[in-house]
Amino acid sequence: MSIATRRRREGTIGVLGLLMAMTAGAAHGLPLLSEVYYDAPGSDDGQSFVEIAGMPGDSLDGLWIEGVNGSNGAVGPTILLSGVIGEDGLFVVADRTSSGTTSVGAADLLANFDFQNGPDSVVLRSDAGVLDALGYGVFAPDEIFAGEGASAPDASPGSSLARHFADLDTDDNASDFLVLGTPTPGAASFAVVPEPGAALMLGLGLAGLGMIRDRRDSGPVRIGEDV
Repeated sequence: MSIATRRRREGTIGVLGLLMAMTAGAAHGLPLLSEVYYDAPGSDDGQSFVEIAGMPGDSLDGLWIEGVNGSNGAVGPTILLSGVIGEDGLFVVADRTSSGTTSVGAADLLANFDFQNGPDSVVLRSDAGVLDALGYGVFAPDEIFAGEGASAPDASPGSSLARHFADLDTDDNASDFLVLGTPTPGAASFAVVPEPGAALMLGLGLAGLGMIRDRRDSGPVRIGEDV
């Protein structure tokens, strides 16, 4: 392979790599499960929460969250959602005690629920199907994993599972989620690069083709000569 051909190919790979990296980093869709806290030290009553990331002003009416038991696939608890995502792009669903209170700050909706420790899953659904899913813990071959990709770790008591960026989803729980030693309901990091639109992707592709064409039109490349 000539040096010129090799460099044209490297240019093509570089452009494709850039496009793939931007696409992989883009949000696949909102709303998403952004943080889940299911195992408080001692009693979980009034401590657990699920944080949802979405577009400010979007309604959650008609959506629901459900737990999926890893041992047998049984569904429960089920949390019916209602309300609107605030200006910060986050919505916190908090467990309530029998007296109707919660210890979770920044709660937007109170419900009675208690997700199990792993291996289990938490799923966000609509009538159209699954919107997002988080599976955590080590699943045996005969257990039921209802998450995405590979499972996230099972958080220790007092820790939560949170996305690296609340609005980014690669469809792989192991890659998307990390363990937080201190849960952060109502506070999350968001990506600073917006999802690339079709026009931007086309522009990048044309720019890459232009770079390759410039190299092709520059004539033969001699060994030791800069392009």
